[in-house]
Amino acid sequence: MEEYLELLGEIHTDLALESRELAMQRGAGKEPDGVKTETQQMGDTVITRVIIETEEAGRSVGKVPGNYVTLEAPGLRSRDRDKQEEIALLVAKEIENFIARLKIPDESPCLVIGLGNWEATPDALGPKVVQHILVTRHLNHLTPPEKKDGLRPVSAIAPGVLGTTGIETGEIVMGVVQRTRPGFIVVIDALASRSTTRVGSAIQIADAGIHPGSGLGNKRIGITPQTMGIPVIAIGVPTVVEAGTIIHDAVVEIVKRDPSLVHPKAVNERAIIERVLSPYMSSLIVTPKEIDVMIEDLSKVVSGALNIALHPAISPDEVFRYLN
Repeated sequence: MEEYLELLGEIHTDLALESRELAMQRGAGKEPDGVKTETQQMGDTVITRVIIETEEAGRSVGKVPGNYVTLEAPGLRSRDRDKQEEIALLVAKEIENFIARLKIPDESPCLVIGLGNWEATPDALGPKVVQHILVTRHLNHLTPPEKKDGLRPVSAIAPGVLGTTGIETGEIVMGVVQRTRPGFIVVIDALASRSTTRVGSAIQIADAGIHPGSGLGNKRIGITPQTMGIPVIAIGVPTVVEAGTIIHDAVVEIVKRDPSLVHPKAVNERAIIERVLSPYMSSLIVTPKEIDVMIEDLSKVVSGALNIALHPAISPDEVFRYLN
């Protein structure tokens, strides 16, 4: 089976949890050196914390060193508002933990950035989240001092994508950061998963930043602590999966049921996948048919969590009432 997985080659994923799983497959089930993992069950939600401690460990799993938290929550796809609000509270708590870990002061201004193309539904999560963010930076100078506690100055933008603006998203963000001087950035983007079960049902939070377009294999200027000069908290939800991954998983499942199908003289399965997906082998992306509803629900979960975490003075009930 290991030889067969190598034959199929690498499967792209934006989730550190999945990158670790792939690294463990290559390492015969052994945790890569310099990678620490902790798992916690909260009701139906599984929270996995992956810490990549060194550059070498990052190379072994294909991720930048940092802290990555993934919440796997099947309830995200249930359309159950109460369940989604419960998940939003869990996400808010994890965001608060990142803010505390990065030692960001309560009064530090925040810039929320919604990455993605609002004209392409699977990529519209970031702009949708921005629509629901409670922005307060423009009101800060009008707020009485006794009312400012727990109400953080927050601004938000959806800068679009290179194909519609002609400007690198990273360049736009750099300009806004230089002009408005936020204390930290929260960036939201749609991700690519290697598992169909995690599409629309997982949320990743990380402090290593993000590279716009990486989910589709594009290389852009990163929105990272190194490029921006301030802390960056990245929030992503997988909304697409590569078609090659689906075929890969199907064939692996067949081989698991009947290992005799793997034979030294067998046809190169990777070549079959390339032939089936030609001429779109490197760009065929699959998303669920109910993606419109999924993006709307996910945007409210993520924005609700952010509003709760960024504004402690506003109760969760008030936040959910505002969203609904």
